[in-house]
Amino acid sequence: MRLGVLDVGSNTVHLLVVDAHPGARPLPAHSHKAELRLAQLLDAGGAIDSGGVDRLIAVVHEALRAAEDKGVEELLPFATSAVREARNADDVLARVREETGVELQVLSGAEEARLTFLAARRWFGWSAGKLLAIDIGGGSLEIAYGLDEEPDAAVSLPLGAGRLTAGWLPGDPPETDEVRALRRHVRTEIARTVGEFSRFGAPDHVVATSKTFKQLARIAGAARSADGLYVQRELKRESLEAWVPRLAAMTAAERTELPGVSEARAGQLLAGALVAEGAMDLFGVERLEICPWALREGVILRRLDHMGPA
Repeated sequence: MRLGVLDVGSNTVHLLVVDAHPGARPLPAHSHKAELRLAQLLDAGGAIDSGGVDRLIAVVHEALRAAEDKGVEELLPFATSAVREARNADDVLARVREETGVELQVLSGAEEARLTFLAARRWFGWSAGKLLAIDIGGGSLEIAYGLDEEPDAAVSLPLGAGRLTAGWLPGDPPETDEVRALRRHVRTEIARTVGEFSRFGAPDHVVATSKTFKQLARIAGAARSADGLYVQRELKRESLEAWVPRLAAMTAAERTELPGVSEARAGQLLAGALVAEGAMDLFGVERLEICPWALREGVILRRLDHMGPA
C-alpha cells in the first residue's frame, strides 16, 4: 500500500510518501516539506500564536493535496515537541481537526525515542548488537539504548537545536558568554541521564539520526547526500570538537557556505553541535555512524508490524 507520514515537527512539517508492505523495506516515493519553525512561534506564555496556527493549518492543507496527488491510501499524522509542549496544544489540535479533518497524534518524548530506535535497529540489523541511538530535533534530544527492537532505556530532553538557539543564542554570531552558558546547560541536562544508560554496559554500535547530525557529519568530511543512502557516513568526536569553535565564530549566513548546510538550518547548527558534542563526550563516544532512517520511518515500520503478513 502507499502510506503517507505527516510529521509536524518543531522545524518543519514533512510529508513522506512510501510504498510499503509487511516484510519489505519501505520505498520512498515522494517528499513534501515546509519550513514552519513552530518552536519559534510561541508567545510569551508558551502558546502557539493564532498566526502560527493559521500557518500550520495552511501547510497541512498543502500536505493533504500532495498526498492525494500521489495516491496515498492511508495517512499517519503525528506531532512532536513543539505541539506537545505548547500551552494551547488542545486548542491547536482541535482547530487542525476541524479545519483539515486531520487528527494529529501527539507523540510523547519517550515514544519519539522508541520509534527512532526501532528505525535504527531495522536499518543496521541484529548484527549491530547493543545499540545507542541519538537524535537531535528542533525541540528535543532523544537517546535510546538496547539489544532488541524495544530499547532498554529511552529518554527525551528539551535540548532541541531550534529551541536552544531561540532561548540561548540571540546573537549572530553569538557572544562567547552565551555559548559557554549554553554548553554548561546542555552538559548538565545530559549528565543527569547518563547513569540510566551506563548500568546496561557499553554499546556495541552508536548511531545518530536527524538533519543536525547529517549536516555536522557532512562539514566534517562525510559523503554528500547525493551519493546515496548506502554510503557509510561517520562523525568523529575529535572532528566535531574542532568544528564547534569555528561554528561559534561564524554568522548564520557564513555557515550556509559550508557543505551540506541549508539556509533554514544554519542559524541553529551551533546549538545542535553543542548538543552533539556534549552527548558524545558524556557517553564516551569517539565516533558514531549516521543512520538514514529516523522517526518517520519508525512510525511506518510500527504501522506495518500491526498489519501482519500480506
